[in-house]
Amino acid sequence: MGNPKRSATLTQRMKNRFYAIPAVAEWWARRFARRANSSPDGPIPFARLSKPLAECTVSLITTGGVHLTSQPGFDMADPDGDASLREIPGDVALAELTITHDYYNHSSADKDLNVVFPLAHFRQLTQQGSVGRMARRHFGLMGHIEGVHLRHLQEKTAPEIAAKLRADGVDFAFLTPA
Repeated sequence: MGNPKRSATLTQRMKNRFYAIPAVAEWWARRFARRANSSPDGPIPFARLSKPLAECTVSLITTGGVHLTSQPGFDMADPDGDASLREIPGDVALAELTITHDYYNHSSADKDLNVVFPLAHFRQLTQQGSVGRMARRHFGLMGHIEGVHLRHLQEKTAPEIAAKLRADGVDFAFLTPA
């Protein structure tokens, strides 16, 4: 018998390569959009900004597995992912951040974290006056959430983030998927 953990990792790598094929990725996106539009909650909502961008507070949210080096990494042993969140202080230095995520190639993001977590870029936008201000906290999550963890993400993690965004007076969240 083979090593089950190694077999699961190999299977996941094969799935990742399969979904990296542009036609497959497009199929998956169309399928997901159809499911989202026909969900019991209706289509994904869109809300226009109620004030100019230069007066807005922004928070960053990434599914790229970004977290503080002092925080525990995301659980890579669970093939269904990890639906927990990591709070990232708004004043954090980029050198204090890292990525724990095995389900995408983050070699470019390892060189420049702004690829998946554009904190430096948004700080520059606030200095220029294009965006009002940065929120006091941002959020790192792991993409690739399936099985029982998907329900946890939808019913616990996402509402918790939404409540924290409201409490922080965030006008818009900038989501970077990975």
